[in-house]
Amino acid sequence: MRVRGPVPRQGVPRRSAGEPHPRAGATAPRKRPKPPPRRRRSFRRWWLAAAGCALLWLSRGWWWPTPPPPQMILVLGGDVDREKAAARLARVDGLPVVVSGGTNPEYATWLFREQQGLPADRVRLDYRAVDTVSNFTSLVDDLRRARIRHALLVTSSDHMQRALLVGRIVAGSRGIHLTPVPVPCGDLCVQEGRRKLWGDTARAVVWVISGRDLRGWAAVHLAPWLDRAGVR
Repeated sequence: MRVRGPVPRQGVPRRSAGEPHPRAGATAPRKRPKPPPRRRRSFRRWWLAAAGCALLWLSRGWWWPTPPPPQMILVLGGDVDREKAAARLARVDGLPVVVSGGTNPEYATWLFREQQGLPADRVRLDYRAVDTVSNFTSLVDDLRRARIRHALLVTSSDHMQRALLVGRIVAGSRGIHLTPVPVPCGDLCVQEGRRKLWGDTARAVVWVISGRDLRGWAAVHLAPWLDRAGVR
């Protein structure tokens, strides 16, 4: 009677004597590289979106519709000479005037109505603005509802660069084109720093995206901290 050895399991090859076990000394499987964190992917998407928007804005000359002739004059307060120049321009061109954050109502009424002879319905005095950014954010939706697509921007020559940059971001987001009309400031010109220029630009961009002004947010959230730190 023959003694049969153990029957190998089907599909499993038999090992010869001295042959090491397949698992013995086998190298560990390579770890798959970890996917980049969500934060990094989100940051990359933001950069791509920002680059796309920048390219779209820079190429606007190809697709932006040609604006109509000027429909109004927007004066940024801060210097009485700006209002005088706007009053003379309005008398010649016959355009309505909006003064944002200008001189007191008594003087402005005398200048536009009595000295230049402009009717009351062609002059609007608005005092909601407290700085350059709010000059535009406080008015731009009113202008859009009035179907304004092209305005003459009147301000001092040393203020025009910052005002025009902020205005083209804020008003441009509502489809309003601005044409600069700088008022000479002569010996009174003060060169503005880059910090103020880019700070207002950042505020304008955030306002267009979120509808909120960084200055108001900082006043609410940072002012108590600055007071406790003794910075203010």
